[in-house]
Amino acid sequence: MIETMPNAVELLQRLIRFDTTNPPGNEAACMGYIQGLLAGAGIESTVVARDPARPNLIARLAGRGEAAPLLMYGHVDVVTTANQPWSRPAFAGDLVDGYVWGRGALDMKGGVAMMLSALLRAAAEGLQPAGDIIFCALSDEEAGSDFGADYVVAQHADLFAGVKYAIGEFGGFTMHVGGKRFYPVQVAEKQVCWMSLTVRGQGGHGSMPVQGGAMAKLARALTTLDRRRLPVHVTPVVRDMLLSMADAIGGAQAALLRQLLNPRLTDFLLDRLGDKIAMFNPLLHNTVSPTILHGSSKINVIPDEVTVQLDGRLLPGFGPDDMKAELRQLLGAEAEIEIDRYDPGPPEPNMGLFGTLGDILMQADPGAIPIPLLLSGVTDARAFARLGIQSYGFTPMKLPADFAFLKYIHTADERVPAEAVLFGHEAVYRLLQRFRG
Repeated sequence: MIETMPNAVELLQRLIRFDTTNPPGNEAACMGYIQGLLAGAGIESTVVARDPARPNLIARLAGRGEAAPLLMYGHVDVVTTANQPWSRPAFAGDLVDGYVWGRGALDMKGGVAMMLSALLRAAAEGLQPAGDIIFCALSDEEAGSDFGADYVVAQHADLFAGVKYAIGEFGGFTMHVGGKRFYPVQVAEKQVCWMSLTVRGQGGHGSMPVQGGAMAKLARALTTLDRRRLPVHVTPVVRDMLLSMADAIGGAQAALLRQLLNPRLTDFLLDRLGDKIAMFNPLLHNTVSPTILHGSSKINVIPDEVTVQLDGRLLPGFGPDDMKAELRQLLGAEAEIEIDRYDPGPPEPNMGLFGTLGDILMQADPGAIPIPLLLSGVTDARAFARLGIQSYGFTPMKLPADFAFLKYIHTADERVPAEAVLFGHEAVYRLLQRFRG
C-alpha cells in the first residue's frame, strides 16, 4: 500500500479538493483523508476535537529515543474565495503549466503536503529518527484557532511533552533581492491586538444635517490612520534580518537597508521608496487596519455613536497598553479605544535550530542565504509557545524571481509552482534525517 501513496504535489492537489473554507471550516473530511493515509503507512494517529466537525489530528513516528521530539504542524482550513475573480476553479487542485492552483496552495495546504509526504516517506523507507516525529494537522487557524491549536494546547498538552522545537508556517521561501536568493526563516511573529475605536457626536434626523458629528470625527480618525504611521521600533530579529541582507548585498542597497534601522530615517525611506521596501513597514511598526464599521442601522438616522473595528498587530515585546498609548498620541482623547482580543505572541526566539534549517536550505540551493524573519501576521506558533515550544516557519520553496509569492496569499488565483512543493518536501525530509533535538 505504501507504493500507492501520493507524492507531495499529488497530495496537495487532493487536499485542495476538500473545501475547508473557514467559516464554517468543515475540516473533518480532510482530516479523515489524512488519517487514512497515515494508517496505510502504519502510523498511528489521534483525533481530538472541541467540535466533531472541526477535528485536529496528531500522529507520531517513533524515533530512537536519543533526542527530544520534533513537532511539525499546519492547518487545513482556508479563507473564503467569495467575491474573488478566480481564473480556475478554486477547489479543483488543477496542475497547469507547472503550477498547482487552488485555495490553500500556499496558505497552507502546500506546507501540510510537504510535511505529511515527508512523514509518509520516512515510514516507507524505514527511517528511525533520533527523536519521535510528531505531525499535527489543525483546524481553525484562519479564524483565531479556538477550535484548533488553542484547544489542542489547552486540553491535550500531554501529546507534546518534551518538544522544544517545531516547524510550521511561514518561511524558507526564496526572496530575490539585489541579485541574491534570500531564504527568510520565521523565528518570531507579531501579536493579535483587535480593538474597537468609538467616537461620539450629535445625532439626529437624516433630513437635518449635522456638522462635526460622529461620522465626521470618524472620518478624521480614519484619514489620520491612513496618512500617518505609529512610532518606529527596531526589534532584534528585524535588525538581524536587515543587517544579514545588507552584508550579503553590499553597495548602495546595503546602505539603504542599514538606514532603515535608523528611526529618524525609517518612515522617510518607506515613503520615498514605496513598494520597493513596503514589506518592511509592518516589521518596524505596530500597525492597525480599519476593517469593520458600525453606525446607524437606518438610513434616515444620523448616529450619535460610530465604531470601527481595528485589526491591530503588535511587535514582539509590546502589549495592548502600548498600542492604546500610541493610538491616543496619534488620534487624541476623543477616540475611545477598547481591546477586543489580545493573543500574546511567542517570547524572544530560541535560535537553536536555525543553523540546521539554514544548512538544509544551502544544501538544497547552494545560492541560498538563510536569514531570520519576523512575520507580520500571526500563526499557530503563539499557541505552542505557551508550552515552551519554539516554532520556525519552515515550508521551504525555491521560487522563480517573477513569482510574486505574497501576492497570491488570501487572494484570487492562489497557486504554487509544483517544483517548489517538491523542493519543500525534500528539505523537510532532510530535517527528519538530521534532527538531533
